[in-house]
Amino acid sequence: MRYRTLGGTGIDVSTYCLGTMMFGAVGNPDHEDSVRIIHAALDQGINFVDTADMYSAGESEEIVGKALRDSRRRESTVLATKVYFPMGGEGPNKGGLSRRWITLAVENSLRRLGTDWIDLYQVHRPDPRTDIEETLGVLGDLVTQGKIRAFGCSTFPAEEIVEAHAVADRRGLRRFRSEQPPYSLLARGVEASVLPVAQRYGMGVLTWSPLASGFLTGRYRKDAPIDLTSGRPALHPHRFDPSLPVNAAKLDVVEELVALAEEIGCSLPELAIAFVTAHPAVTSVIIGPRTMEQLEGLLKGAPVVLTDEVLDRIDAIVPPGTNIYPPDGVWRPRALTEPALRRRPLEERAAG
Repeated sequence: MRYRTLGGTGIDVSTYCLGTMMFGAVGNPDHEDSVRIIHAALDQGINFVDTADMYSAGESEEIVGKALRDSRRRESTVLATKVYFPMGGEGPNKGGLSRRWITLAVENSLRRLGTDWIDLYQVHRPDPRTDIEETLGVLGDLVTQGKIRAFGCSTFPAEEIVEAHAVADRRGLRRFRSEQPPYSLLARGVEASVLPVAQRYGMGVLTWSPLASGFLTGRYRKDAPIDLTSGRPALHPHRFDPSLPVNAAKLDVVEELVALAEEIGCSLPELAIAFVTAHPAVTSVIIGPRTMEQLEGLLKGAPVVLTDEVLDRIDAIVPPGTNIYPPDGVWRPRALTEPALRRRPLEERAAG
């Protein structure tokens, strides 16, 4: 396993980060089996574990806490979690990035994780309702209090990363030390601005969805039937229905990538993860196994390094900065999703 420094924190992390979204009710509900998988990853040299409060409504954090109950494992593990999405039932003020919510959410995460500190606390998405100064202020306070060691952002567009750094500089606040964007062979959009901005500010980058929701596992192939009634396709049929043009485009590209992987003597998942780790901005790539078999398969690719010739051939298949599909519909600014922001009030238009 290789290790890289996470931004300017001085913290060294493995190039593979164990993502735990699939531990709990939405993936592997067996706590003991999930703990075994976490221990196996740590024993193989992974020292970076990423979770979030909203994964299985807190259950993932509880499983991670059980796995790190031994103080030696906890001390040797860089632990990351996230805050933003609603937790705790209906009603207002149960999510977001306000001082009020973050102050409550971090205590709940610490309790579920069974630890006194979080190494990397990440804001899971931008919050247009909250001034970024408010968010940076409370996160800085948590560092001072010793409850977190550093903080970062996740799935922020480049312009909001720049704004956050500008506010931090102007107000003398601590700044985001990392960004967590989606990045894969099928979703290279972050290469255009997010990754260069992260490099410019010396941020660490831990990427999610390197296997593009399973399309880069080789499980889904062109002209092969996809069962839309079970597993992940049943939960998100619009992402897998081969009759939709965007999914047909994914399958076309997968065929070319499968051929390339076979030619250079590796599997498609190994090619996919090696591609992400090859970018100089990337610190660590999040892998999210649900079973021990999946973990072992992913770890086999850790030694794979792609030559410039192979990377050039990948560029010919999927041009740099190109998204074959929009990864989970992220980076949809409010100006595009809320019609009222694009239209003057009727009375004003009538007066004009």
